[in-house]
Amino acid sequence: MDVTIRDATVDDLESMVALLHELFSMETDFSPDRERQRRGLSLMLDGCRKHRCIKVADVHGQVTGMCTAQILISTAQGGAVALIEDMVVATPYRRLGLGHRLLAAIEQWALAHDVTRLQLLADRTNFNALVFYDKIGWHPTQLICLRRKWKR
Repeated sequence: MDVTIRDATVDDLESMVALLHELFSMETDFSPDRERQRRGLSLMLDGCRKHRCIKVADVHGQVTGMCTAQILISTAQGGAVALIEDMVVATPYRRLGLGHRLLAAIEQWALAHDVTRLQLLADRTNFNALVFYDKIGWHPTQLICLRRKWKR
C-alpha cells in the first residue's frame, strides 16, 4: 500500500473531522460534534504551527489517519514536552502500520522542536489502543487524568 505521512492542510479538514467523529464515538469522555471538531482543527491549522502539529496518513489522496500534538512547558522536565491529543486511523486501515508511522512522524517533529517527553491520554476501555501503545513502547504512568470543564 502506498502511504504518505505528511503535514495536514486546510484541504484535509473535512476528512479529519470525519476521523475525529469516529474517534469520539468510541470514547466515553468525549462526544462527536462536527462543528466543534472543525473549529478545533481550524485553530490547530492556523498560524505558524511552531508549537502544534497535525500529521495525516494519506493513501492515494485519501486521509486515512491523523495524529495531533501540541507543545507545553513542563516544570518537571525543565523544558518543552508535547501532548498528543488525537490519534486515530480509520477502521478499514487499522493494523497496517499507519498508527505507528503517524506517531513516528510526530516523534520526529517533537525532536526537531527540542521536546523532552511525549505524553498522551487513552481511554482506559479502548483495549486495542492500549495494546497498540504498549507494543510500540508507550507505558502507563502512576498519574491519573482529572479535568474540570464548563459549558460555553
